[in-house]
Amino acid sequence: MIYSHKSVLLEESIDALNINPNGIYVDCTAGGGGHSAKILDKLDKGTLVAIDKDEEALEACREKLTKGDVRFVHSDFKELGNVLDSLGIDKVDGILADLGVSSYQIDNPERGFSYMSSDAPLDMRMDLSQALTAKDVVNNYAEWELCRIIRDYGEEKFAKSIARNIVSERQKQPLQTCGQLVDVIERSVPHCSRKQGSHPAKRTFQALRIAVNKELDGLSEFLSEAVERLVHNGRLAVISFHSLEDRIVKQSFADFATDCICPSNLPVCVCNHRAKGVVLTKKPVTPSLKEQRNNPRSQSAKLRVFVKK
Repeated sequence: MIYSHKSVLLEESIDALNINPNGIYVDCTAGGGGHSAKILDKLDKGTLVAIDKDEEALEACREKLTKGDVRFVHSDFKELGNVLDSLGIDKVDGILADLGVSSYQIDNPERGFSYMSSDAPLDMRMDLSQALTAKDVVNNYAEWELCRIIRDYGEEKFAKSIARNIVSERQKQPLQTCGQLVDVIERSVPHCSRKQGSHPAKRTFQALRIAVNKELDGLSEFLSEAVERLVHNGRLAVISFHSLEDRIVKQSFADFATDCICPSNLPVCVCNHRAKGVVLTKKPVTPSLKEQRNNPRSQSAKLRVFVKK
């Protein structure tokens, strides 16, 4: 399958970086190279570090980006500090992180991300070198843990029913495919409560994907490290696709831009926290109606930008 992905908020995110032609930039989730290619177009003697945990995505990026000073790194973006240290880079001028799943990952049945691919294996790994898969989670996790994952990561109000029915079904035979899991979910979610146009399995599949890839683990720490690695006036741009991620990004940026983060009931400041910069986006940048029409998967995207001072 040919690697294909439409980069979301492409022009907006590149403009947000305010690129210095001779600077150093990091695309933390290079994917097929859409954002990376745009960054390179604006570089003269600058350097681009292209990171991705999906080796297939990184290979596609290598094939696309054949000119300029590009350092390709197979790694989780949350290892940003270690990646830059390994390259002998201390500070950078800009960092971009697109936290979404690529269209290639969703559309490739072998990757098992989509509830529309009934025969696809329950996989959902962004990094195929890792051991844990969605099949492991569905068939081995305790009912209470499945319920917590589906409730907290999918914001699914029928999490308890779905978890209970998963455990009941797997006692008959292991759940192997996306279709088998969808059948269980559809039996667990009442027809009267289903939102028009929304698949009943959407929230559960999101939850499992987040759990398998540990998408929220270490996100706050990554954002802190990213800001520390920026030069004066350097920029951090983050695109998120669901409320759980966006909430972390929004709160982290607010903390970075605030002098004191002590609880409001303390009479004096004891945290000694000082603002590191300013949030450039008072409200998140969202895709235009035209982009949403051309790429429906972009509809939930939000771009937030922080400038280090």
